[in-house]
Amino acid sequence: MRAVDTNVLVRALVRDDAAQAGKAIDLLDQHEVFVPVTVILELEWVLRSRYGFTSDKVAQALALLCEMPRLFVGEADAVRQATVRMAQGWDFADALHHALSQGCEDFMSLDEKLVRRASRSAPKPLPPLKML
Repeated sequence: MRAVDTNVLVRALVRDDAAQAGKAIDLLDQHEVFVPVTVILELEWVLRSRYGFTSDKVAQALALLCEMPRLFVGEADAVRQATVRMAQGWDFADALHHALSQGCEDFMSLDEKLVRRASRSAPKPLPPLKML
């Protein structure tokens, strides 16, 4: 199994460089590939900030990656949960941090807006998000 960097996924999704996109797509089509959750976090940021993807488009792209048969996304369940929360107005990084905190007593934050949003929309059994 091979692991990939963020730029491989960007080229495959955005296809803004034909030669690099071809190499990236061939790799994803012909090999089992591991995508670290840190790459997913960076990918969301790059698609949103560099390429102007909307939250909906980013969520679609990340969900697609999680369902590709030869692609193994680290913490895929948490990534899926985070993409659902993006549709509810969450920041992806906040949603991913929270999703990865399953099993904890609570998730402490100084972000009042995040805590209010979480109290309305966070599914169980994720830990309650509380103000520090």
